[in-house]
Amino acid sequence: MELLLASAIGVMTATGLYLVFRLRTFPVIIGTSLLSYAVNVFLFASGRLVVNRPPVLSDDAAGYTDPLPQALVLTAIVISFGMTAVVVIIALSAYLSSDDDHVDDVPEGLAAAKREGEPEVRT
Repeated sequence: MELLLASAIGVMTATGLYLVFRLRTFPVIIGTSLLSYAVNVFLFASGRLVVNRPPVLSDDAAGYTDPLPQALVLTAIVISFGMTAVVVIIALSAYLSSDDDHVDDVPEGLAAAKREGEPEVRT
């Protein structure tokens, strides 16, 4: 079980990083979401995987599950939802202002100057 969980966290992290390094805004948004999911699963797994145990200590229970990782994951879900909403609004406004969703977009004058070997002129 631990190998499966560690592999899932590793695959989500690697895929999230790959998507974050893309040059379009939509894959970057999906990549940050995948990274936050990987962190959430990691936090949840840090509380040890225990089945059929109560989340708090009681008199008749032989053991208990640590409730702190569950609270941290719940908080991280809310924060990642807010962060995703802000990033989507920023990406949408950037797309509407330039009609392109390329992350490192270079204005036409600078791109033409670099191709022709002219010194860079900023406006």
